[in-house]
Amino acid sequence: MVTIRIGGKEKRYEDGTKYEDIAEEHQNDYISQIALVTVNGKIRELMKRADRDCELEFITYGDAIGHKTYVRTAIMLMLKAIKDVAGMEAAANVKVEFAIGAGYYCAFRNGLKLDVKVIEQVKDRMGELVDMDLLVTKMAYPADEAVALFAENGMKDKVSLFRYRRSSNINVYCMGDYYDYFYGYMMPSTGYIRHFDLFAYEEGMILLLPEPEEPETLPEFKPRKKLFQTLLATGEWGRELGIDTVGDLNDQICSGSISDMILVQEALQERRIGEIARDIARRENVKFVMIAGPSSSGKTTFSHRLSIQLRTYGLKPHPIGLDNYYLNHDKTPLDEDGKPDFECLEALDVEQFNQDMTALLEGKKVQLPTFNFKTGKREYSGKETCLGPDDILVIEGIHGLNEKMSYALPAESKYKIYISALTTLNVDEHNRIPTTDNRLLRRLVRDARTRGASATRTISMWGSVRRGEEKYIFPFQEEADAMFNSAMIYELAVIKQYAEPLLFSIQKGEPEYHEAKRLLKFLEYFLGVSSEELPKNSLCREFVGGSCFEV
Repeated sequence: MVTIRIGGKEKRYEDGTKYEDIAEEHQNDYISQIALVTVNGKIRELMKRADRDCELEFITYGDAIGHKTYVRTAIMLMLKAIKDVAGMEAAANVKVEFAIGAGYYCAFRNGLKLDVKVIEQVKDRMGELVDMDLLVTKMAYPADEAVALFAENGMKDKVSLFRYRRSSNINVYCMGDYYDYFYGYMMPSTGYIRHFDLFAYEEGMILLLPEPEEPETLPEFKPRKKLFQTLLATGEWGRELGIDTVGDLNDQICSGSISDMILVQEALQERRIGEIARDIARRENVKFVMIAGPSSSGKTTFSHRLSIQLRTYGLKPHPIGLDNYYLNHDKTPLDEDGKPDFECLEALDVEQFNQDMTALLEGKKVQLPTFNFKTGKREYSGKETCLGPDDILVIEGIHGLNEKMSYALPAESKYKIYISALTTLNVDEHNRIPTTDNRLLRRLVRDARTRGASATRTISMWGSVRRGEEKYIFPFQEEADAMFNSAMIYELAVIKQYAEPLLFSIQKGEPEYHEAKRLLKFLEYFLGVSSEELPKNSLCREFVGGSCFEV
């Protein structure tokens, strides 16, 4: 017998009792489905068994880690259904590309084509598998055996990925007769995946799943056409470079061709910036270029590089950061958790911004502020700015596309740009890298370097940051005149060296510990690349340092 403590109460269980059975006893105490447990502070899957006295806590679908667990299991369910309907070769040639809101876009590779009828059959088969409550099991295979299994099933991406695996064992998940590798935790059976939809979309299909905020409800799918096309274009860039997955990237690093690849990636980004600058220059009456995007998108470096391109068309750009209009931190509104909400519009001095911009538009001289993030206060240097006939303001900040931010400025005077690090590089074909992970790692490194923030603080604030993005940024992205993807296919191999020491500083027992461990495990997939390889104007340098711009 083992003694289990939950919420201050103890109960005895047979040795070997599944955590799933213990969770079922407490499910009525939670609004959302329990997805995982922590055993003495360490996350465990529900399929595991209690083998010692311990203290348990539960993680639900409403938690970020629990939601990711649901998503992974739903993806495996879809792939198993594809295997049953169309064969293993079809399952091996489906790539989970990227997220569009609550939908996950899946593309067909190597000549595979699933028509609407087949996709409907796959969806029906998923429902049957859910009703069967098929077990999901995990086994540790010797690395050579796991690689052989993946090679036999046509999963070349996993063979490439595990070529660089340091561990002698690889965890392989099994769902019936379908075997696959997944980065992260899984649910114990198919019966937990109660809410999903699958339908044809563009040249592939969308797997629609609940969002963490409403984990028991399937949301409406919102297409976001401009975002979708931007992500597709980035995927094409990756294929042009011969890099689709982390294994492909590691191959290039080992081959010694990473320097050329970095230069080509930077050139592709510069070409896109030049196209946007040309569009701005061709429009009459534009005096304000409004750049918005979520945290750590690289808005500052982008605004400087765009300014250089605008100068080639005879314009005189002036980069301005909306962050400089933050209220002093002692006046910052609080979020629902009682913490400073730096993401909300009310954290900015909107009225002062509109007064300054209107005055500049009228030809007046204005003293613009700068914000000192170490003191938490706005400062003035005494330097004045004015606009001439060829001058144009390049304004960046998370609220740049929100009309409430620039309510006093004429609509025809504004050109709107949405920027984000829209990661399309995958760990492998079935394990996507969330855009949010890329941006969080960027922010960890940048904030430690420029704002003296610890990794603990940055991760603790990330939930508030994400809620702010969902509320204040993403609703406006499709209204942009242009979109720019700031993600670089090589950047996580560079950021790795800077992020790992910061993440290791988070101690066991801290609330941010589990997220730090997850990110550290994720970074193990990448071989490192020195930042010395980066050009001085690289957007990546906004985070790791050494930029030729003031960032």
